Amino acid sequence: MTGKTHAGIGIVTYIGLCDKLPGKFSYIGIVVVGIASLLPDADHPKGILNKYILPFKNKATKVAVYVGMGLITLLLDHFCFNKPIVKVLGFILIMIGFSSHREGITHSIVGMVLFTLIASYLGKMYGIHQITYYFLIGYGMHLICDMFTKRGVPIFYPFKNKKYKTPVNFSTGSKVGIIVEEIIMMVGLMYVIYRLPFILF
Repeated sequence: MTGKTHAGIGIVTYIGLCDKLPGKFSYIGIVVVGIASLLPDADHPKGILNKYILPFKNKATKVAVYVGMGLITLLLDHFCFNKPIVKVLGFILIMIGFSSHREGITHSIVGMVLFTLIASYLGKMYGIHQITYYFLIGYGMHLICDMFTKRGVPIFYPFKNKKYKTPVNFSTGSKVGIIVEEIIMMVGLMYVIYRLPFILF
């Protein structure tokens, strides 16, 4: 699926569930869910987040930038922080650098758990205690949605490299895929228009 569809589905899901979450509706929640919905595609040089991170949208640049950020994070941890969560972030960045799209940790349950732990740690630092819920919604919906595509996802990586997909699926960018995503976005928009007045007023 495209990045905008992932973000849209994540935000629509959050709006549908927010009244059942601690803290109810939050604009911070929408932002966090949106970012978390895009984060698994950090392993793709042309992913939406990488448009703002990578100076050149190719694999070599992705490897150099992410491995560089990972090594800097590990050095900072060694000399300044000495915290396990910072070490985890450093190693994840390095793994993203070497991962091909949908071949590594970002499209797995392990990746979701590790990124959510980092987000939770940051949330506690800044008093956003509901961030765990926001992050799980965005990241989890990305993985579920990608299971509806022909490529599937290595959901149990690094324990299994097998990619899992639903029996009914489509190719991203195909005519059918584009139509399906457009329908999803239109239905999602109509639901948001219907739902927001009950949340805000």
